[in-house]
Amino acid sequence: MKPINRTARSQINGILFALPWILGFLVFTLYPLLQAFYYSLTKYNLLKEPKFIGLSNYIKIFTDDSLFLKVLYNTLYMVVFGVSISIVVTLLISLLLNDKRLKGTAGFRVMFFIPTLVPTIILCVLWMLIYNSGGSGGGLMNQMLALVGIKGPEWLGDQHWSKMALIIMRTWGAGNLIIIFLGGLQSISEELYEALSIDGGNFLQKTFYITLPMLKPIIVYNVITSIIVTMQNFNEAFIMTKGGPADSTYMYALYVYRNAFQYSNMGYASALSWIMLVITLALTLLALKASGWLNESE
Repeated sequence: MKPINRTARSQINGILFALPWILGFLVFTLYPLLQAFYYSLTKYNLLKEPKFIGLSNYIKIFTDDSLFLKVLYNTLYMVVFGVSISIVVTLLISLLLNDKRLKGTAGFRVMFFIPTLVPTIILCVLWMLIYNSGGSGGGLMNQMLALVGIKGPEWLGDQHWSKMALIIMRTWGAGNLIIIFLGGLQSISEELYEALSIDGGNFLQKTFYITLPMLKPIIVYNVITSIIVTMQNFNEAFIMTKGGPADSTYMYALYVYRNAFQYSNMGYASALSWIMLVITLALTLLALKASGWLNESE
C-alpha cells in the first residue's frame, strides 16, 4: 500500500476540517430548501399528508392573489428606499467618525453601535413610544418636530408615512454598517490622501477620487447584505403595525408567516418563499451588475 503523499494528505485534512460545515449546510440549509420546494408543489395544511398539485400554488400567486402584489410592492419599496437611505446615512456618519481631526469620535462610535445590541422587541416598543401620536403633545418624534414649528404625522397610523417610519427606525439601528464602513476606511492608506493633498486636493476630491473607489467592495457588501435582510423584514411589521394601516406595511415575510402558521397553508407559503428567494437572488445579481463586478469577472 502506497503512503499518502503530502498533497493528498492536505486535501483530506482540508475536507475533514470543512466537514462539520458541509454537514450543517446539507442538513440545515439544503435539505429544508429542497423540502420547501417540494411542499410548494403540494396542498399541505400541516395536519394531513401533502397532496401533490403541481404548479397550482404558483399560478394562484400570479393570477389570483391581490395581496401578493401589495406585499411585494411594500417590500421592494423598503429595499429601494430603505437600503439607499441607510447606506448613504451610515456612510456619511462613518466618514465623520473616521476624521481624526474631530474629538470624541470613539464615544460616538459606541453610541451608534449600541442600538444593534438591543433586542428587536425592545427596539420596536421603544420606537412605538417615540412615534406615539396620542396623549399630550404626542410622542418624542412629534414633540421634537413641534419645536421647529412642524406638525408631525401619525407615523404608524398613516399609510403615507408608515413605511418611512420603519425606514427611519432601521437606519437608526444600522450601527453594524457603520462599523463595517469604518473598518474599510481605516484600511485605506494615508499615503494616498497625502499625495492628493500635495497636488492641492480638497476633502471632496479625496472622497470621490480615493475614498469611494477604495471603499467599493465594502459598499457592495453592505448593499447586498442590507437587501437580503430587508427582503426578510418581519419583526417590525409584526410587532409594531401588524401589516397596517391599510396593508401599507404588510411585508412579504409577514405574508409568508401568516399563510404558513395562521392560515395553515404551508404549501402556498412554501411557494411564496421560493419566489422570495428568486427575487432576492435577482436583486443581488442586479446590485453586482450595477457595481460592475459581474463585468469584471467576465
